[in-house]
Amino acid sequence: MSKQATQKFDGERFNLRKVNELDIRKQYQTEITNRFAALENLGDDEDINRAWENIKENIKTSAKERLGLHELKQHKPWLDKECLRFLDQRKQAKIQWMQDPSQCNVDNINNVRHVASRHFRNKKKAYLKAKIEKLETNSKIKN
Repeated sequence: MSKQATQKFDGERFNLRKVNELDIRKQYQTEITNRFAALENLGDDEDINRAWENIKENIKTSAKERLGLHELKQHKPWLDKECLRFLDQRKQAKIQWMQDPSQCNVDNINNVRHVASRHFRNKKKAYLKAKIEKLETNSKIKN
């Protein structure tokens, strides 16, 4: 699914394809307008962080009610929490490299990528091996 079809907001992905439907778009616009009309009554002495949290919650609530959440497909059954940890490490190494493109960070990102790729390959290989063994067993017992 394309990035245009979903939008991630605080860890939740909303189904933006529904915005293309005229009646849902109008309902969403009306709801957002009503929610922001209620926010206009806030005073100038309101804390900016609390005001932002109110705005953010209004957008999230309206999107959840009108657009619904996008359901992610499970493409890789071998992907587990350990793999997600490697993905986070790779992401952090990239962020660190983007902030400071020194040779040390280049070496770090290359090392993290190498270790993560090896781990993913091994996980996938083990998953496929177990799947093949299961199929062979089922074939032998004619199941």
